[in-house]
Amino acid sequence: MELVVLDQTGKDTGKKVNLNDSIFAVEPNDHAIYLDVKQYLANQRHGTHKSKERAEITGSTRKIKKQKGTGTARAGSIKSPLFKGGGRAFGPRVRNYTFKLNKKLKQVARKSALTYKAKANQILVVENIDFDSPRTKDFALLLNNLKINDKKSLLVTTESNKNIYLSARNIKGTEVTTVDMLNTYQIMKASSLVITENSVSVIESFLG
Repeated sequence: MELVVLDQTGKDTGKKVNLNDSIFAVEPNDHAIYLDVKQYLANQRHGTHKSKERAEITGSTRKIKKQKGTGTARAGSIKSPLFKGGGRAFGPRVRNYTFKLNKKLKQVARKSALTYKAKANQILVVENIDFDSPRTKDFALLLNNLKINDKKSLLVTTESNKNIYLSARNIKGTEVTTVDMLNTYQIMKASSLVITENSVSVIESFLG
């Protein structure tokens, strides 16, 4: 697949980039995408939810009424889940939600996601971007020139650039990432995938 390279004003530079079919035109694997996205979202969870059970409640353990003859259910102490202020029965506990996936499966998922974006013509290749200083207005102008200011966009660069990151972080629906941090969830979430010219070859070397 061949794409034209755009400059920061959104105009054709006359240069073209060939996207490797082994990465941008594979047979998509929807289940691999599902697993990779599921793992990413699971890894974002802290799992620190916790409620106190009857053993952790502060209170007397005295038996509050006799075992038989009251006509009501047995009760061991005021800390029973049946009473107000008692411990919670089967409440949430601290747990770890992370799970592992094979590297090859994650590669297949990323290739599948990139293929979907290529088929939908949602990939733009731009010249290498660099801002002299952090300025949200400059990044907003870039999105406007590329005609994606009203879409969720993901900018992929070869290496982290503080000025670009700071310029983009206040724009809703816009993310900036590097090739080595690129993940399936970000690709599928974005309506427009903006890749810098140098990043194309780096992506191919990462996933090739």
